[in-house]
Amino acid sequence: MPATTAAAPLISLAAAAGGSTLLFRQLFDAATGTFTYLLADVPSRQGVLIDPVFEQHSRDLSLIHELGIELVASIDTHAHADHVTGSWLMHEASGCAIGLAAAARAENVTQPLHHGDRVSFGNRYVEVRSTPGHTDGCISFVLDDHSMAFTGDALLVRGCGRCDFQQGNAHTLWTSITEQIFSLPDACLLYPGHDYTGRTVSSVVEEKAFNARLGGAATERDFVGHMQNMKLPHPHKIAEALPGNMRSGKPRQAEARSAWAPVQRSYAGLPELAPAWVAAHRPELTILDVRSPEELQGPDGHISGSLNIPLPELEQRRQEIPSGKPVVVVCHSGSRSALATQQLLKEGFSEVANLRGGLSRWSDEGYPLAGAVAL
Repeated sequence: MPATTAAAPLISLAAAAGGSTLLFRQLFDAATGTFTYLLADVPSRQGVLIDPVFEQHSRDLSLIHELGIELVASIDTHAHADHVTGSWLMHEASGCAIGLAAAARAENVTQPLHHGDRVSFGNRYVEVRSTPGHTDGCISFVLDDHSMAFTGDALLVRGCGRCDFQQGNAHTLWTSITEQIFSLPDACLLYPGHDYTGRTVSSVVEEKAFNARLGGAATERDFVGHMQNMKLPHPHKIAEALPGNMRSGKPRQAEARSAWAPVQRSYAGLPELAPAWVAAHRPELTILDVRSPEELQGPDGHISGSLNIPLPELEQRRQEIPSGKPVVVVCHSGSRSALATQQLLKEGFSEVANLRGGLSRWSDEGYPLAGAVAL
């Protein structure tokens, strides 16, 4: 993914607060209780995405673009039963590898993973550890310095994955956790694949002491007895999720594309269009400028042919917006127009988007502004 000039320094700025060469983001899908993790090496701007969710693809891709990250791989801890992975969509959008345990035997995997493999991104890597038991294709990812591990459904915060389907086996899971995860340093932070009560992270020492299923003085016999008597219902999305994940998230049919424009959503969820596309399609669009009339005629200039409705008047004057044409909303920086875009979406406008970066970016990229005063 080619990073834009504006995006290039963002990964460094985003990581600066932690004083680290590693950028780390934990993302959440509320519908399935799934955590997705983004890791990136700051100097090289290369990164990996762990356990993406199909429905959250636009969010994840927007964050990757905004931070200027070159995604090397989208990797899954296992073939999930409760959601479809977003790995295929991410591969299609960025060209990244699709990584999954070879034991899962899924289609479209470009980087089959085995115990001991490394998935590198820049000068960093995650080590693959085989941790079957929840499924026979479960793997955990351990950061190179053993400061954090991503355990998928093998080990959760104060719990673990179920063992009653997908070749699950409680004895196998006990061995995986005690030998592969609990062998990490006590201070190693553990990031689970799911949580449903707001718990985001644990550590090896905590789970050794407090995990109700296998911590403290629990023996393998205690653990197996617990797991064999849980009597849980099957995940409600299993019929959709498992077949989808055996295709690495590739849809059976290509998704319908936006009919009117290559709209991208920002990480904040706002539909946006790049200046280049808007400039090439101006006759087909209504350019709605939500600045004041004084600003419209001021030294910053305006896009020729714009419709001017100041933001405070938009609710009362929205009927002045012509029907039959998509609307691109603009202001100086894209801030007020973002608010106007959200307002129009709430009022039922379907073909509407914000001009990314506003008129400032439009001008910086060399597109003309009527009435602008050259500095």
